Amino acid sequence: MTPEINIPEVLAEVTDVFARYEQALMANQPAVLDELFWNSPHTLRYGFSENHYGHAGISAFRASLPVQSPPRELLRTVITTYGRDFATANCEFRREGATAVGRQSQTWLRTADGWRVVAAHVSLLG
Repeated sequence: MTPEINIPEVLAEVTDVFARYEQALMANQPAVLDELFWNSPHTLRYGFSENHYGHAGISAFRASLPVQSPPRELLRTVITTYGRDFATANCEFRREGATAVGRQSQTWLRTADGWRVVAAHVSLLG
């Protein structure tokens, strides 16, 4: 059975939580970012030059950064929901003052605590 794609209210929920994540990233709010990742050893995040497995590893990495993320402009964002409990959010971005385009992919799952990122990947083109 194919899940219903982009149920309007579910798409609105994920769009809102994605915007909250982006705001926390730009405002250097690691506690909010930690909250929005699923608190599980199954969570993973592949970064520019590192791989992190489990919520604790992702949180420790964030805590080690002097600054979370340089300002960036979102160039294109595609959010797709699959049924009521699963979604992907993908975006292209450009960091302030840079020419390279970056990509970010997130897999979101509805949990008892709300929508949480269960897997993420960030990379630069070129």
